[in-house]
Amino acid sequence: MSKQTYKVCFCFRRRFRLAATEAPPQIKSLFEQYSENGIMTVDHLHRFLVEVQKQEKATVEDAQAIMHNTAHIFHRKGFNLETFFKYLFGDSNPAIDPDRSVHHDMSLPLSHYFIFTGHNSYLTGNQLSSDCSDVPIIQALEKGVRVIELDIWPNSNKDDVHVLHGRTLTTPVQLIKCLTSIKNHAFVASEYPVVITLEDHLTTDLQAKVAKMVTETFGEMLFAPDTESLGEFPSPESLKRRIIISTKPPKEYLKAKEAKISGNGSQKDNDSSEAWGGEIPSYKSRSAADFKDDLEEEEEEEEEDLQDDNCAPEYRNLIAIHAGKGKGGLDDWLRVDPDKVRRLSLSEQELEKAAKTHGPQIVKFTQRNILRVYPKGIRFDSSNYNPLIGWTHGAQMVAFNMQGYGRSLWVMQGMFKANGGCGYVRKPEILMKNDPIFDPRATLSVKTTLKVTVFMGEGWYYDFSHTHFDAYSPPDFYTRVGIAGVPADTIMKRTKAIEDNWIPAWNEEFEFPLTVPELAILRIEVHEYDISEKDDFGGQACLPISELRKGIRAVPLYSQEGDKYKSVKLLMHFDFV
Repeated sequence: MSKQTYKVCFCFRRRFRLAATEAPPQIKSLFEQYSENGIMTVDHLHRFLVEVQKQEKATVEDAQAIMHNTAHIFHRKGFNLETFFKYLFGDSNPAIDPDRSVHHDMSLPLSHYFIFTGHNSYLTGNQLSSDCSDVPIIQALEKGVRVIELDIWPNSNKDDVHVLHGRTLTTPVQLIKCLTSIKNHAFVASEYPVVITLEDHLTTDLQAKVAKMVTETFGEMLFAPDTESLGEFPSPESLKRRIIISTKPPKEYLKAKEAKISGNGSQKDNDSSEAWGGEIPSYKSRSAADFKDDLEEEEEEEEEDLQDDNCAPEYRNLIAIHAGKGKGGLDDWLRVDPDKVRRLSLSEQELEKAAKTHGPQIVKFTQRNILRVYPKGIRFDSSNYNPLIGWTHGAQMVAFNMQGYGRSLWVMQGMFKANGGCGYVRKPEILMKNDPIFDPRATLSVKTTLKVTVFMGEGWYYDFSHTHFDAYSPPDFYTRVGIAGVPADTIMKRTKAIEDNWIPAWNEEFEFPLTVPELAILRIEVHEYDISEKDDFGGQACLPISELRKGIRAVPLYSQEGDKYKSVKLLMHFDFV
C-alpha cells in the first residue's frame, strides 16, 4: 500500500491509500477450482481454456505457450494466483482474437459487404474553414478506411485541379498530391481495394486532365472496366491492391460561390458539446419537423445524369462504379436494373425519411447495388450520425467524417475491427435473403442473450496525472455498457460509481437480449462521476458482437479520438445464452 496526497486548500492536505491491483473474488474462486496446492499446471490451464474460456480447439501446446509468454513466472511448474491474474488481465487475452485475420468469404460482389467509408476525407477539421490536406487521407488509409472522397474543383486560373470543400473558406490542396498519397498508403493496412469517390465540379477539359493524372499516378493499380456499365460488381478478392474510381459526371460546371458563414453557424444546440460527444440518436425518434429543418439547410450532393454528352470520354472510361439517382422520385431511385448495377447516394435524413415507407425496398436495392449515405450539410463541426440507419438497410458505404470524434465514430471503428480489420465486413445473411426481405422496422424474436460481467479496471493511474479527474481526491469511476444495433436491441446500462479509487472493482453483471446479433456492436465507456460538473471521460471501446470471444477477457480502452491507451483496460466476462 502507498499513499497519495491531494491539496484541498492552502494549508490542508488529504491523504488516500492506493491499493494494489488484486484479483476479484470470482477470479480467486476459479483459480482454486483449476489449480492444486496453489499451482495451476499446464493441464489445469488447458482445461480452463476449454471449459471457462470456451476455446474448444485449444491444445495443451497453446496452454504451454501462454505460460511461456507470461512474464515473471515465479513457479516453474505453472501459474500461481498472481501470474494467472496477470495473464487474464494482459494483452494476450483480448476480447477479439488477435490472430484471426481475414476470414469472411471475399469472393462475392462488392455489394455484399459493408465498406469502411470516409466523407470529405481531405479535411483536417471542420467543414467550413479548416485546411485541406493529404494528411487526413493518409491517416484514414492507415486505419483501414477503404473509401476516400475527394471534392475536385478548378483552381483560380482554371488550368489545374484542386481538392476543397466548395463554397466554403477551406484552403485547397492539389489533386495530384492527394492521388500520390493514396497510391503510397492505400494498402498499408489492408490489401483490399480502395474506392475513390469524386465529387466532380470540373469543365470537360479539366476532366481530361484528371483522367491523365489518375492514369499516370496509378498505372496498373487502376481498375478500369471493359464495358461502360457493370452487370455485377466484382469481388474484393479479385480487386486486391486495385484502385477503383466512382463518380457521376456533372451536367455543367458549377462556379464556386463564397460561403455565407455566420459567426456561430446554424447548427442546433445539442449534447454533442459534451466532452465525449452526445449520445447516439435513435433513428426512430425523429419528427417530420426535424426532417424539414434538415432539408432546408442541407447542402445537396447532387446526383447527375450519367449519360451527359459534355463528359470527357477518357474520364468517363475510368469510372468503374457509376453513381446516379435518376430523374424520378424514390421509387425510381431504388429501381433494380437486372442488367446493370450502380451507386446511389442519399443524405442521412433522406435515408431516414425513405426508411419510414420503403425499408424493405432499400434492403432489396442494396443486395445488388451500392448505397452510400453521407452526413447532412449542417454538420459543420464534422460530427457524425447513427451508422445503424445505414447498416440495417444494407448500405455498404456509410460515409463518416473520420477527422471528428464521438460515439457514432466509435461504433463505426468497432464495426470495422471485424474481419481482421481489412475494411470490408460481409453483410449478414439476413440482409441478403429474398424470402422474406428483411424489414428493419419490424421487431423480431430474441435470437440470443449476451451476458456481460464488468469485474474491474486499471491503468488510469499510469496514463493520467493524479489530479486529471479530480483535484481533491482519487477518481469515482463508473462503467456504461450496452448495445448499438437495431432499435429493439439498442440500450445502455451502467454500474455504480466506485468512490476515490484508481482501481475500481464493480463486479456487476448485465444481460442484453439480441434480436439481430449480426448487426450488434458492444459499447463500453468509463466515466468519472462529478457532482458539480459534467462527468469526465475515462475511455471507451466498441466491439463487434459477431467476433466477441466468450470467457474472461481484458478489454483495452481508447481515447475520444480512437487511440489506444497505454495502460487503461477493463477485466470483463462474456457469454451467450
